[in-house]
Amino acid sequence: MQYKKHTLKNGLRIILAPMQETQTATVLVMIGVGSRYEKESEAGLSHFIEHMFFKGTEKRPTTLHISEELDAIGGEFNAFTSKDATAYYAKADSKHLKIALDVIADMYLNSKIEQREIEKEKGTIIQEINMREDNPMGDVGDVFEKLLYKKNPLGRYVIGYKKTVAAFQRKNFLDYLKRFYVANDTVVCVAGKFNEKEVMAQLKKNFIRMKKGKKPLLKKIEEKQKNPAVEIKYKKTDQTHFIIGNRSYPENHKDRFVLAIISIILGGNMSSRLFIEIRERRGLAYYVRTSGDAYQDCGYLATQAGVEHENLSLAITTILSEYKKIAKEKVAEKELQKAKDYIKGKSVMGLESSNEVAMFFIEQEIKRQKILTIQEIFRRVDKISAEDILRVAKDIFQTKKLNLAVIGPHQNQKELEKLLKL
Repeated sequence: MQYKKHTLKNGLRIILAPMQETQTATVLVMIGVGSRYEKESEAGLSHFIEHMFFKGTEKRPTTLHISEELDAIGGEFNAFTSKDATAYYAKADSKHLKIALDVIADMYLNSKIEQREIEKEKGTIIQEINMREDNPMGDVGDVFEKLLYKKNPLGRYVIGYKKTVAAFQRKNFLDYLKRFYVANDTVVCVAGKFNEKEVMAQLKKNFIRMKKGKKPLLKKIEEKQKNPAVEIKYKKTDQTHFIIGNRSYPENHKDRFVLAIISIILGGNMSSRLFIEIRERRGLAYYVRTSGDAYQDCGYLATQAGVEHENLSLAITTILSEYKKIAKEKVAEKELQKAKDYIKGKSVMGLESSNEVAMFFIEQEIKRQKILTIQEIFRRVDKISAEDILRVAKDIFQTKKLNLAVIGPHQNQKELEKLLKL
């Protein structure tokens, strides 16, 4: 996997990742701001802007004009908002890349943001909030981060609140775009089969007039936890969903690949320790998975599962038992190698598609201090030893760093707190 990076005079970065063995091409535009950059009164505005970019430009006046043009070439297109980034993309047959690129650039640079469309979209987003509320499996992740990052925008839901969404006016959108949507915090990545010279010419033509600005400051997280913590969202559900995990490292930490291996060993696949123990041996859950998430200034490693209400305590103690074990006993070489090979296999399969390659490079450019090729990542993974696993696990899996988020008909916070010991 090769790539080239270009920087325009206005600071906008372009990454080109040619893939001659594919017939598709993807254009992905990402801005390095998301919901954690919002004021409290702006909660949900980053996500709302993502919606509004599909509502029309001068060249393509309505949603239908945008969607019809991309549907006519069989293209896939969408957008997403996270806590620290927002992105817009289109993937199509490589012979139609010029159209896909023009549409995405037009949306990103020229959206009209009309008040009447804002009013209509408020209803759509409020229904999206309701849908999220009805999905405890997804909602519990937000509850967990709310627990970890209280009194910080990072602990707020990306989608915002009904009251803030309902109050937004066109001026809020324009002010936000002026502050944050600047050239030197924007990255464009094109991956797949394309003519490099033609693509660069089109990108320069589209984006060279974009204005520079200041990279926004964020309110950093101060990790001062001294005791384990529990957050219960009381809800009458058929199943209790929970996440239990520990504070870990920020996104550029030197041990981030060690953390990735630990998460796979614990609950990253169907032969992982927790999948076998929780699902196969005990029959406590249909799904159980361990994963990590990281931001510029913080991160965590956690396990999520859905269980019968009466099995919550047993599931928690079973997970904690595996946390203790990996922090006390060296991982066998066979198990360690299996986790390394799993990472490599999943990575290679994922990077067969142009959209995944585009995401691979653009996320690193936005979030990392340096772009690593897949070969460089594999070399770092290969160097991880059983001693590294033990060292990091001991550092992470401490009682004072432990947190539990629960959605279900529970009110026994004190009892759950007593279980949180490592």
